[in-house]
Amino acid sequence: MFGPCFGLVVAIHLFPVTHSAAQHEQPKPAPKTGNAVATALSFAHQFAAPEALHPSKDRQLKTALISALGKSPQLSWEVAGDFFDRATFRALAGDGTAISVGKMEQLLRDKTPQSRKDMNAKTRAHAELLATQFDMIEEAHGKAGSELVDWVVKNYRTDKPLGVVVICTGNTRRSMLGATMGNVAAAYYGFPNVRFYSGGTTPDAINPRTIATLKEIGVEIEPTGKEAPRGKGGVANPIYRVQWGKGLETTEFSKVYTDAHNPKDGFAALLVCSEAETACPRVTGAGTRIPVLYLDPKAFDGAPFESAKYAERRDDIGRFMLSTFMQARRRLELAEKSR
Repeated sequence: MFGPCFGLVVAIHLFPVTHSAAQHEQPKPAPKTGNAVATALSFAHQFAAPEALHPSKDRQLKTALISALGKSPQLSWEVAGDFFDRATFRALAGDGTAISVGKMEQLLRDKTPQSRKDMNAKTRAHAELLATQFDMIEEAHGKAGSELVDWVVKNYRTDKPLGVVVICTGNTRRSMLGATMGNVAAAYYGFPNVRFYSGGTTPDAINPRTIATLKEIGVEIEPTGKEAPRGKGGVANPIYRVQWGKGLETTEFSKVYTDAHNPKDGFAALLVCSEAETACPRVTGAGTRIPVLYLDPKAFDGAPFESAKYAERRDDIGRFMLSTFMQARRRLELAEKSR
């Protein structure tokens, strides 16, 4: 008989806890990209047809944009027709034949969500980079992402919190990376009331290497001075304040996924390790259960390149989360227009 399962839970909260502005990096206005392809790719992520935005289509999309913009500083319908709805493109371009990079930049500025503006500058810049790399998402993760997109679109309400719990075994590495990068992705694409949580099946303590790799991209993680119950190993289990922008923060510590800190029902459970996926055929209270399996960076602890392996896993999960919320945002926007 299987015991309770732990994973990554993401929840949307409408009332985030805030701290003094002096305590964290001040968000800065989003800079212009200065790069035509990066601008056009963001433009496509914002306005293209949903079926063109799956990770499996990302390489095709980028190849077309690179080819077109290498010849002219504008995107023509001849190229855009493979990715955009005609009526949408005509409305954006005015005359319906082409749209300049400058016009794309203007439209993107007008659509930038406040939660992205509120992000720590370094964290936002890293999210911008990862959003150009969706072709690096593995096929299995792309399929899992589609399941999560469907769940978010079905359950998201602007006036209610929505939660996702990310679950692994010890709640020391992958689940913490998943919860934090999920929160970053939700803020980047304008879902500030979606909140991710983490949990495990046999909690221990958040590994210092996990904290270090998140700090590298501007996420502020500081101990609160309090400690959560210790796991079987008996090591200290500090409670941390995790902050990725102005008014965008949470507390994290190693815990079972059923801990009072996490949502009790109606959440999405993301299982990010094979052990938790096997041990948890059913996640108590979850509205959906989605395996998204990643290798444990722990395997490379002590190697001269261990920090690179933690960054690799952080970014793998980050791309998955960003792609998911990019697709969900577009589908929700079109659903709202069709009402």
